[in-house]
Amino acid sequence: MKLNRRTFVAGAAATLTIPGTIHVASAQEKVIRFAMPQDFTRVYTFVTAEYSQGQRDYITLVNERGGINGYRIVADVSDHGNDLPRAIEAYEKAKREGVVLVDPLSTPVARALVPRALEDKINMVTAFSGRSDAADGTAFPYVLPLSPNYWTQAGLLVDYFRQQDKDLKGKKIVFVHIDTPFGREPLPILQILSQKLGFEFQAFPYTPPGNDQSAIWPQVRRARPDWVMFWGAGVGQTVAMSEAVRNGLPMDRVCSSVWLSESDMDVIGREQVKGVLKVEPCVSGKDPKPVQAIINEVVAKGKGAGPESKVGTSYYNYGVMMGAIMVEGVKKAFEKNPAGPITGPWLNEGLRSIANFTADGMIPPMTVTKEDHQGGGGGRIARWDGTKFVPATDWFAANQDVVWAEIRKSSEEFRKSGK
Repeated sequence: MKLNRRTFVAGAAATLTIPGTIHVASAQEKVIRFAMPQDFTRVYTFVTAEYSQGQRDYITLVNERGGINGYRIVADVSDHGNDLPRAIEAYEKAKREGVVLVDPLSTPVARALVPRALEDKINMVTAFSGRSDAADGTAFPYVLPLSPNYWTQAGLLVDYFRQQDKDLKGKKIVFVHIDTPFGREPLPILQILSQKLGFEFQAFPYTPPGNDQSAIWPQVRRARPDWVMFWGAGVGQTVAMSEAVRNGLPMDRVCSSVWLSESDMDVIGREQVKGVLKVEPCVSGKDPKPVQAIINEVVAKGKGAGPESKVGTSYYNYGVMMGAIMVEGVKKAFEKNPAGPITGPWLNEGLRSIANFTADGMIPPMTVTKEDHQGGGGGRIARWDGTKFVPATDWFAANQDVVWAEIRKSSEEFRKSGK
């Protein structure tokens, strides 16, 4: 499927497969422009499709309700295919069109765009992607994860293991990961925590994209781990779970980052992977108030951005979560500077003043400051029960002292080298 570049605004019925009526904003309209050049066709496929659908549905909800201070949000969606030249071209076009925020949803793309976003003062949202040290807003003022970074996710999982086993001393934790910057990101945190908590740590990298992991998982089985963390995206995740099942590993001791969804379970078989765990950054399902509002005010009116069957899936709700945080940043920007002008620095002030935001109970309380772009590092662990993800914990934060020590160490290196 080839996704053409399209502009989405309020009341526009548009999907990735069935084009609807697309409203293109005119120069006279009061609009705030966001750009979402993302990977719909190469690596992340259904991840991006569901995330983007939730994000756009939330923006449509806001616009259907009249926008913000009379302004409507324009969401310019395009496909960069996880290709850096295409992503840079999309970013530069968005810059010429006056966007104040860009969300590439890709670690390699986000890393490549960091220097441009900082120089151009365009807010780049790196939800569950990018570089973990971007949590340091003093070093990366225009790069905003606005979500638990990969170091935080690893810290949450290790603390969950500790909660279950009471003491990790002498335990063995295995980390199976895609051999890319994204996959290697948690390694320093896991190594530090292994020394601090006394567990044995072993890593097994696999070649991207991860469609052949058959040589790794028998080694994992022979290592007799107490816990297994697997870290990939797209096909790498489904292959990892299939191999874990094939090698007889207990799925209630197999855990992922946020990148696990109902669609992954459908590929393998929902009952096959019953018990598998993941980090959950927001409430899944259709019960959250923002999702209910979308169902009633957007989907019911035929203005949804994709299949109704995907509303409420994990990745869809990630998109709703990030749409809600972005919009909260706009509201805060208007509170600080009601007259604008609508620029990247204007929105930056708003995003970096979000306080105790929960998206009507959908996410743990988030506070973003000029120092902390992560928003507090809260999340929870969820377990797959065969039909849905159910919370295994309340919202919590863990090992943030270790995480922030690594953030500051890495961000200081960035200040010196620009890398």
